[in-house]
Amino acid sequence: QVQLVESGGDTVQPGGSLTLSCTVSGFLFKSYAMRWYRQAPEKEREWVAYIRGDGSNINYAAAVKGRFTISRDNAKNTVFLQMNNLQPEDTGVYYCHAERATVGLEYWGQGTQVTVSS
Repeated sequence: QVQLVESGGDTVQPGGSLTLSCTVSGFLFKSYAMRWYRQAPEKEREWVAYIRGDGSNINYAAAVKGRFTISRDNAKNTVFLQMNNLQPEDTGVYYCHAERATVGLEYWGQGTQVTVSS
């Protein structure tokens, strides 16, 4: 059974930091690229960060570059999103996504809420 479980969401003040985690099971984690997406209220889901299966390639959306860091621990089947200098526009539900493009498989987590407010 495939599972992606996000955790770490919380309410923080502007300028604060959070680290999100996504722990997976049911598939070979190291063979999957991982992404974080977010969805703000009444907005479409948007891509935030990407990391290749072996961690050799990382990319960020322009809105978070320099503030967010994606990483993974393949021994623990977990991907992380370190978020610094959070701003109100970072508020939303954050989802982790796994993809193995060569075989056309992808999975989504259930999301974790991040709220940035004073």
